[in-house]
Order: sequence, then structure tokens, then C-alpha cells
Amino acid sequence: MSINIFDARPEYNTWLGKINPGIKLLVATVVTLLLVFTVDAVTGTVALVLEMIALVIAGFKPFNLLARFWPILLATLLSGWGTAILAEKTGTVLLDFAYITITTGSLASGVGIMMRGLAMTMPALMLMLTTDPTELGDSLAQTYKLPARFVLAALAALRLVGIMFSEWNTLGAARRARGVGARNGVLGTAKSVCGQVFTLLVQAIRRGTRLAMTMEARGFGAGQRTWARVPTHSSKDLVFALTWLAIPVIAYSISLYAGTLKLVFGSF
Repeated sequence: MSINIFDARPEYNTWLGKINPGIKLLVATVVTLLLVFTVDAVTGTVALVLEMIALVIAGFKPFNLLARFWPILLATLLSGWGTAILAEKTGTVLLDFAYITITTGSLASGVGIMMRGLAMTMPALMLMLTTDPTELGDSLAQTYKLPARFVLAALAALRLVGIMFSEWNTLGAARRARGVGARNGVLGTAKSVCGQVFTLLVQAIRRGTRLAMTMEARGFGAGQRTWARVPTHSSKDLVFALTWLAIPVIAYSISLYAGTLKLVFGSF
């Protein structure tokens, strides 16, 4: 299975690509944490709709993003389905088959978890697709004063993510060319994928070891460092922060007004 979700990111050139990476990281983290505490469908749905509107205004196509990152979409769907099956059975019974029972109450819980998951995903996708790892490293080191050793290691890891996906595609093509795992059914495919994952893990460990030794030899672990680029701030950063931070506030307010607000530690 080919995965190219990190290739060719024109989103760097959008309006969001010009926002200070450190501000984007902080805002995305705060928005995500604020959405963690809600489990009702209204809050998650409103937040998701507002995030999509913000992304459309910035030049994105949110539905294309979800299609591009289909594993995340699949994970949220499965989490919603699992919650609907396991949640407390209240209300009218909608489905009663074998060991599966779904009621209106459990379905609402499942939809709430799914919407919350999608709403929490959007800020992370926005950050990842519009942020150059080098600029993010500069901002973390100079704006937030994080240790250079940690920043450079994180930057190297981010750079290797795309390489790992490329190597996954190369391994898959090589195994298909050799007929490994072909026409062996579900079990054969699962065994083939496990073998490919193990091979990629070995390559990742080897590459990480070589990279760590190279960085250490070139003095990347030195205490005091200078930086070629200085991160800048502008009024766009303030507009961006206020806009995205307003999303969970509006979502909570609408849910509270509608009387549907439900938090992880109980109804409001």
C-alpha cells in the first residue's frame, strides 16, 4: 500500500504558512486540549465546522485533507463505532443484533467521540502541513528557549518522517515485484505487512544510529549555538491566534446554550 501523505506540500505557500511556527504550535496545542474535555456531539460538530470554514478561508480543502489522511479518518470512525457499542445503553433501542446493542444514547456518545476526534485532528493537520520543520526548530529554540540539543534532535526526526514513508513505498514495491504476499488472502497480507513493518523498523534504527553519531561528531550537542534565521512576529500571528482560540469558545458556548454540553467528568 502506497503512502505519500507527506510529499509535495504546497500548503507552505498559503497564508497559514507565513504564520510563526511557534505560535501555530502553541495555538494548536491549546485548541486540542480544550476539546479533550467535551464528549457531546454538538460541541465537536460545531468546532469541526468552524475549523473547516477557517481552513477554507485560508485556501485549504478540508475534505481533501481527510481523504489524504484517511488513516486518521478511519480511526475516528472506529472510535465512534466502538463507543456506540460500549457506551451506556439509554434511550430507544436502534440496533439489537447478537451481542451488539445500540441505543439513541450510546449512538449520541459515539457521534460525540467521533466529532471530537475529527475536531482535534484539524489543528494538528494545519500545523503539520503549513510548517517547515526548520522554521519550527528555529522558533522553538529562539522563541521558547528550548535546549538546542532537543530542538535539533526533534528537527532531525521530523526530517526523517518523509524518508520513512518513501522507504515504506520502496519496500512495498520491491516485495510486490518478488511476489511476496501476493494472492495469499487476508492472513498472507497481514504476514507480509508485518514483515515489511519489521524491515522498516530495522532500517529506522540503523538510520537513527548513524544520524546520531554524525550529529555528535559535527558538534550538534554543543552548549552554546548561533542560529542563521531569526523568527519574526506580525499582526497576522495575533489574528491567527484569536481566530483559532475562538473556535472552542464558540463551540462550548453554543453547546451550553443548547443545553447539550457534556464533559468527560459529567454533564455541565
